[in-house]
Amino acid sequence: MLDGKQQILVVDDEANLRRVLAAQLSRDGYEVHTAEDGEQATSFIRDHHVDLVISDLRMPRMGGLELLRWVQTEEPKLPVMILTAYGTVDTAVEALKMGAVDYLSKPFDQDEVRHLVRKALRVGVLAHRDASHPGMRHLPEGTRFGLIGRSRAIRELYAMLDRVAATPTTVLVTGESGTGKELVARALHEHSARAAKPFIKVNCAAIPSALIESELFGHEKGAFTGAVASKPGRFELAQGGTLFLDEIGEIPLEMQVKLLRVLQEGELERVGGLKTIRVDVRLIAATNRDLRRETAAGRFREDLYYRLNVVPIDMPPLRERPEDVSMLAAFFLEKFNERLGKRLQGIDDVALTALSRYRWPGNVRELENFIERAVLFADGPRVTLRDLPSELAATDASIEARPASGTVLAAEPSDAATFGEGLKEQVRAAMSRVERELILCALRQTGGNVTHAARLLKISRKGLQLKMKELELRERFD
Repeated sequence: MLDGKQQILVVDDEANLRRVLAAQLSRDGYEVHTAEDGEQATSFIRDHHVDLVISDLRMPRMGGLELLRWVQTEEPKLPVMILTAYGTVDTAVEALKMGAVDYLSKPFDQDEVRHLVRKALRVGVLAHRDASHPGMRHLPEGTRFGLIGRSRAIRELYAMLDRVAATPTTVLVTGESGTGKELVARALHEHSARAAKPFIKVNCAAIPSALIESELFGHEKGAFTGAVASKPGRFELAQGGTLFLDEIGEIPLEMQVKLLRVLQEGELERVGGLKTIRVDVRLIAATNRDLRRETAAGRFREDLYYRLNVVPIDMPPLRERPEDVSMLAAFFLEKFNERLGKRLQGIDDVALTALSRYRWPGNVRELENFIERAVLFADGPRVTLRDLPSELAATDASIEARPASGTVLAAEPSDAATFGEGLKEQVRAAMSRVERELILCALRQTGGNVTHAARLLKISRKGLQLKMKELELRERFD
């Protein structure tokens, strides 16, 4: 990806608040854009890459909750933070239950803004790492629970979900990154008696260790610097529903004791509070770590491990179910045809062979990313091997690897330093060629529209214009 600042969109009908918040965020190193209401915000998001939306609740034309619903449908990986004034905290809590990453109370404390924005952006980064929820309406026939596949490993997973979903039992989902652990957690919730109640997800890796107690259990006003108002934790927000703790292995040891108490006794106290709060929550945890090994090394409590591991579900890696690759690839092709406005008719046999023989270290997430890139840059009616990353060619002995056009390796050096400098220069030149080709492909795809091309490349319009000037592309597309 090309370099660029993280992009934040501030949405509020109060001009003074927009200016103040934008000024602070700009000082913190972000590129900030503003909109007066939800309608302006949706128009901006359609045409620009955005990393975080900070939106007021009450605005003319389209309010914050409507904007949140739109983002969840159109840009489900884009985090949204809600701005709330006195008297609208209950609505902000409802927004959290709907999927907002957090809320910020007015008047806001600068340190609190800084902490919450960093956390929200981290959540967005991790969301883009996760495989997206497929969407039930487009699932291939014969697949279930929002998962895709008919291999033996997936059929066994379907059978396990049938047995476990309706129970209140705690579940520990394990597996490599990109295998779909969040999909399983959501399926367990949606097929349980708690389906009408909140599904609250927390990525433990996105929360600084100093703040994780407050995030899970809530805090009272004045409990610590920046706690300008009382705030419920994720356990309270999930009352009656399901709490999904992703990357549970990242929780520090001192917090594991408190988490164990909540799981065993069903009660907690907010940070700085004295009142005991009863909670009725089904817990689903997930990790890509080996918690047995972490327990043996003293990094994870043994009693908490056994409390979480009531029903273990291990997600099979994609390399162990190669027969599902073509079905997944076809699904992602349809998905990105629709999202990118393309009409590719399918994937040719040579490309499918390479896809099925690849080892998939990044699993389903990696396959999804490969297909998105292929759909974006494919020029023909079908995806071919040329449209896929070069490492796929090495998986098929019948496909000869071809060097990139214009790439020349250095001759034998007479001096090591000269060779090193020459190699660095060749790397820089190769990177410039790659950047140039990516930009040209995006501009061709969007008919020369710089705004839309910037959105495809996930950089700001200004950043793309500067890069085009550097690569001497401005005159071709002015």
